[in-house]
Amino acid sequence: MQGTLINSSLLLPQQLSLISKSRFHLGFCKNTQKKKSAIFSVNETMRDSSSSSVILAEKKQNEKEEKLWGGRFEESVTDTVEKFSESISYDKALYKQDIKQSKAHATMLAKQGLMTASDRDAILQGLDEIEKCIEGGEFVWRTDREDVHMNIEAALTDLIGEPAKKLHTARSRNDQVVTDLRLWCRDAIDKILLCIKRLQVALVNLAKVNEGLIVPGYTHLQRAQPVLLQHLLLSYVEQLERDAGRLADCRSRLNFCPLGACALAGTGLPIDRFMTSDALGFTAPMRNSIDAVSDRDFVLEFLSANSIVAIHLSRLGEEWVLWASEEFGFLTPSDAVSTGSSIMPQKKNPDPMELVRGKSARVVGDLVTLLVLCKGLPQAYNRDLQEDKEPLFDSVKTIIGMLEVSTEFAQNITFNHERIQRALPAGHLDATTVADYLVNKNIPFRTSHDIVGRSVALCVSKKCELQDLSLDELKSLSPIFEQDVYEYLGVENSVKKFRSYGSTGSECVRDQLGYWSNKLEIDR
Repeated sequence: MQGTLINSSLLLPQQLSLISKSRFHLGFCKNTQKKKSAIFSVNETMRDSSSSSVILAEKKQNEKEEKLWGGRFEESVTDTVEKFSESISYDKALYKQDIKQSKAHATMLAKQGLMTASDRDAILQGLDEIEKCIEGGEFVWRTDREDVHMNIEAALTDLIGEPAKKLHTARSRNDQVVTDLRLWCRDAIDKILLCIKRLQVALVNLAKVNEGLIVPGYTHLQRAQPVLLQHLLLSYVEQLERDAGRLADCRSRLNFCPLGACALAGTGLPIDRFMTSDALGFTAPMRNSIDAVSDRDFVLEFLSANSIVAIHLSRLGEEWVLWASEEFGFLTPSDAVSTGSSIMPQKKNPDPMELVRGKSARVVGDLVTLLVLCKGLPQAYNRDLQEDKEPLFDSVKTIIGMLEVSTEFAQNITFNHERIQRALPAGHLDATTVADYLVNKNIPFRTSHDIVGRSVALCVSKKCELQDLSLDELKSLSPIFEQDVYEYLGVENSVKKFRSYGSTGSECVRDQLGYWSNKLEIDR
């Protein structure tokens, strides 16, 4: 049965209300009874309430329709061009942001006298129904409608008729898509910031349960100086905090509204860009309409910040993968965050952190893709920018996954205290502390460095550690050595001597741990 589209301006308010409350299938929704067509019908209550408002609409899902921009064209695009050009397969992820900004835009148009209040109300109700349909998994995304914007607008036209055609007044897809994108990035950054905080909390809690544990500190992957494990774990917390700061700065810079810039030059219609900017939670409208639609520097900055997060997580992953190996044996992941081998039954692999290390390449690749995409584009908007979304979506999805699995890994590992303590004496980790001892005896540092270097050479020849040398042996290298030198020898004594701000000394680390516990609101 063929019917007419709804003209909401001809309906009474109670009829609009009944439409909203009725259980119906929209023309753009999937119909569980008829796969090839969808029927929009009002229930019997609606029919009984007004004989003039029996509304039926039927559309075949696979029937091509005229493009909303097709007025100047005499023939439709080929299937190949349509398939190649569509973006609905991925930009439908922007539906919430698109509906949100359309509501703000319609409200502004009504206030400015560019549509009636009844048209505005019909649009707002229609957008609500479309959003419910999408979230219920019933919406039919059509490739011939190209993108999320055209799908939603065309569906709105199917639903309410003429009023929907006023929604695109003083708006282009150029400013529409970049407004959606800024709203989406803003929400994504908030999610990532929450994930970063959760990882920070997990690392601080891991530090708390390993109080006093000394581990070898490395430079060039060679043993360097003894450090408290807590100090090492908190170094990653510090890096993550800077990551969060970069993302927060990016959020502040992107939080300006392009809506109303239209295609590139703005509009001669009396719109209020400040109203829509406020309604959408932006700081202000963007000052330059050409800039508003043409640049994606906010996405570049976002992906750059994500890439730095990924590099930090990759370094954490590398360290923990090494420490879980038999050669180190410093940590053991639980079975819950480990995998096995298809051929070697003894294997227990820290695969999640290996994948964190590996997926960092993907996040960096997303940034490089967008950098190359934007290189050399003339002002203002170019269709190339359609390709900004997939690397953006992938970067966000990947970085959230990396943060979440790193948090779970941190919550499911134990550090092997005995193995670490057995490994500590090797490597002359206290050598620099002995040099400090000589400096405290008024020996110039370069001279102290030479004396301790010769002391280490003696230890290498004797296959012993510095603390194993007798006082006579030490005095043979420098008469400055006294019995009190043994208060500096050994990793425990060495750690006790650190006192500079931010160092690995026990009191310094205790202060750092207290700072982060307070900042992250742990144990409150």
